[in-house]
Amino acid sequence: MSSSSSASGPAPISGTAPAALSLCAREPHVPADRLVAEMVPPPRFDSVRFGTYIPDPGQPSQSEAVRVLEGFAAGLGEAPGTAGGRRGFLGFGRGRTPKTPAGPRGVYLDGGYGVGKTHLLASLWHATPADPSRKAFGTFVELTNLVGALGFQQTVRTLSGHRLLCIDEFELDDPGDTVLVSSLLARLVEAGVALAATSNTLPGKLGEGRFAAVDFLREIQGLSAHFRALRIDGEDYRHRGLPKAPAPYSDAQVTRAAQATEGASLDDFAALLDHLARVHPSRYGALTDDLAAVCLTGVRPVPDQSTALRLVVLADRLYDREVPVLASGLPFDRLFSEEMLKGGYRKKYFRAISRLTALARDAARLVETA
Repeated sequence: MSSSSSASGPAPISGTAPAALSLCAREPHVPADRLVAEMVPPPRFDSVRFGTYIPDPGQPSQSEAVRVLEGFAAGLGEAPGTAGGRRGFLGFGRGRTPKTPAGPRGVYLDGGYGVGKTHLLASLWHATPADPSRKAFGTFVELTNLVGALGFQQTVRTLSGHRLLCIDEFELDDPGDTVLVSSLLARLVEAGVALAATSNTLPGKLGEGRFAAVDFLREIQGLSAHFRALRIDGEDYRHRGLPKAPAPYSDAQVTRAAQATEGASLDDFAALLDHLARVHPSRYGALTDDLAAVCLTGVRPVPDQSTALRLVVLADRLYDREVPVLASGLPFDRLFSEEMLKGGYRKKYFRAISRLTALARDAARLVETA
């Protein structure tokens, strides 16, 4: 009777919830209009402002970056000839925007992972005195995905109606994307759009160690002229004075926590990696919609670079949405091989480790309350 009573309580719910919320069971389809509408700072950065950024006293470049960006935002009011001339989805029905003066039309935040670049970029978006519909914020991958969904010309028409375009994680991994984005930003600068971007590498150095560096540098030299580069020094804030990430839990602990947490997903790590190969990275955000936590069993080293890069995108989307990650198996700092951590994508991998570690720390409470 006691067993029956227990089964009629939380056990049936917990037993079915993980399967219903398995990431491997999700195959989201994202319409193009959602891609445009969602070009705003992610939930993690929805409430950040310049005033909530806490510069490291030992790194004066951080305070200087805040000062420069506040001035940059203040200068981004309505452009001449655009007041009252709100642009439509395709940019039709408006006069031609006057070309802007020569010289930098944007700011470029350069620094290592975890120094608060995205915080500052989102703060710039919030501080810019323009309607949210005339400001866009997205990662480099999301921007290229937008071009893929709308087409190049329609993307130009859509974004040329904006006062500001913010591009986070400006890391070029493919020569074709280099040409694409270089051409897109050149057109947007001509239309009067201000630009802001973050990256772990200065514009003239993005191609080092990746594919054909000569091709990268040839394209980026022209693109870098659009930006004033701001160096932001400092250590990863996620580890400033914080405890080390918790050690991985057992499969049983992770499963029990997933079953006890409403809105949590539960997946085998290897199966999830296989599933990510069947879902376009532009849909990884939708893949994580409405999740309270991601629980993974059997974490192990990723087998190859393509798989590793997909996992980096998923880690970014989970971090943006503040979704805790509870895992068994190996700790996250052993996800990527030594060769990967020394290669051209090393900064992406270190960023993923940093972010997953932070999310693992957030997930410790799930075990405590299970």
